[in-house]
Amino acid sequence: MSSQDSTPAIYQFRIWLRGISPTIWRRFLVRSDSTIADLHYILQLVMGWTDTHLHTFVIHGKDYGIYHSGGMVFADDPTRVYLRDFQFRLHERFLYTYDFGDNWEHEVRLEKVLPVDPKQRYPSCLGGARACPPEDCGGPASFLALQDHFHLGYTMHRTVEILQELAHQSSRLEEEEREELRQLRYWLTADFFLRAANIMSS
Repeated sequence: MSSQDSTPAIYQFRIWLRGISPTIWRRFLVRSDSTIADLHYILQLVMGWTDTHLHTFVIHGKDYGIYHSGGMVFADDPTRVYLRDFQFRLHERFLYTYDFGDNWEHEVRLEKVLPVDPKQRYPSCLGGARACPPEDCGGPASFLALQDHFHLGYTMHRTVEILQELAHQSSRLEEEEREELRQLRYWLTADFFLRAANIMSS
């Protein structure tokens, strides 16, 4: 697929995770002359993933992505496939899958095509809802089970318990307790999306 010379436009995309309720989503802006490789890194940033697993895009029935040893082989160089080459229709959707074990499926939808704003930096995240799931937590079904277990009442109660235990002992936290606190901290903030941490500049 070859890129065509044209004045770049700005694509406003919305991405969300399939199989998760309440929805985890992001809205972001990206230039039409960005590549598939660029888009992969942008999605990792806006969602909050760590780029430690394999991935693939399925666009117009074809697989795209960045090759990693042991992973899928793609017919096209992702650094030479530009978003504008797909000639996306307004509201068109495509699929981005990350971590073939947990199988996080993201739907990406084109919401708007905008002119370049010289005062705006691209790419840029406009907003979203909820924190990204923890890596390697087992996928959507396991995440929902954890979400039920770590409800707010339990999470707050258990956090207080650990802090009280710590206050009454001279020794430091054991590694198991540290890991539990890390889990509790995630679930205490899981319903919050920190936009400031997801604004990028070109």
